[in-house]
Amino acid sequence: MIRPLDAAYAALLGVTSPVWGFSLLRTGKWRTDWKGRRGFAPPPPDVDAPTALLHGVSVGEVVAAEPLVRRLHAEGVRVVVSATTNTGTERARALFAPEHPVVRFPLDFSWMVSRFLDRVRPDAVALLELEVWPHFTAECRRRGIPVSVVNGRLTESSFRGYRRLRGLAGPSFRRLTRVGAQTREYADRFEGLGVPADRIDVTGTMKWDVELPDDLSARAAELRADLGVPSDRPVVVAISTGPDEERALLDAVPADVTLVVVPRKPERFAEVASLTEWTRRSERRGPDGRTGPAEGPFLIDTMGEAEVATALADVVVIGRTFDGLGGSNPIPAAALGKPIVAGPDHHNFAQVVEALGPAVRVIDDPSAIGAVLADRAALERMARAGPDVVAAQRGATERNAALVLDMLSGHGSS
Repeated sequence: MIRPLDAAYAALLGVTSPVWGFSLLRTGKWRTDWKGRRGFAPPPPDVDAPTALLHGVSVGEVVAAEPLVRRLHAEGVRVVVSATTNTGTERARALFAPEHPVVRFPLDFSWMVSRFLDRVRPDAVALLELEVWPHFTAECRRRGIPVSVVNGRLTESSFRGYRRLRGLAGPSFRRLTRVGAQTREYADRFEGLGVPADRIDVTGTMKWDVELPDDLSARAAELRADLGVPSDRPVVVAISTGPDEERALLDAVPADVTLVVVPRKPERFAEVASLTEWTRRSERRGPDGRTGPAEGPFLIDTMGEAEVATALADVVVIGRTFDGLGGSNPIPAAALGKPIVAGPDHHNFAQVVEALGPAVRVIDDPSAIGAVLADRAALERMARAGPDVVAAQRGATERNAALVLDMLSGHGSS
């Protein structure tokens, strides 16, 4: 018998198919693991260890999970990592495979969820930041699999959306065994959606705990050589940029400063490339691609090199902070001791920007970047402040790991 929610999902997909179908074709995202999205996850090898499924939607959640995966593995837990997006899955495989299985998270149709759980067989599930789905939480409850949210984040807009759907969303939140929320504000919102207060802890954000690769400096030097970035000019690197930001940065960065741009989404590479004559990373890889010093600006139109580009910078501009999209993660730049410039639209990382304090200069418009670059004394103070703040904020991974281990031991409330 078809469940009412399955029927509703099918109807919604049918009505909206012209929109999402066109988007998939336009962006190339139709080339995805549809088999995995239907629950056909490859069964992980049998091991004599408890299994924790860690799920993140996309790249940000997956990267933040890295220290948690290491911590649980050290405790003898077999960790399976799932992701929703193509880019999240690719990043998860780069970080965790083959030591830790990486699978696609299923669509929330009941039979797809059931098939997925039959194959992965988790003893506990930790959802990174949010991603609470009705059929998934219900089927886990039926099977006695505890489900938590770790590194929990619930923005005001998401909270309002779930409140409007409280008849559907409320039971899903009440099924959660535990929540490790990043802030007290987020914790209060989880409680407002039905999670009992005694199941919620404020654990902080695991993004502070991400360890940067030991070879990052060497890779940044290699990137500089590959691109041909001049060694005698300051370098501004704009990380995870969004629509219209690249054009504004091209106009704003002074002529005697080298600009390196790293768009957030690969489907925008061609759009950004059309804005001007760039030296493109995709065309200058390794010794065979090097042709000596190059003219800027420089475009990183490849995946997985945002942190490397950050290490190359003298100043880092945080993308998606000038276009209303809420910002990207400034913590790696702060950990590397880079002065950080952000726009006013950083609500996704408002607490992080506030905590970083003197390491970040918030400006209203990219046109103010020139004035920031001219104040060398201020840039030096910003660079010194970042690593100290990051070190002081660490510890969320340990608290979230304790939450997952508690579920695996059978001591979590249900």
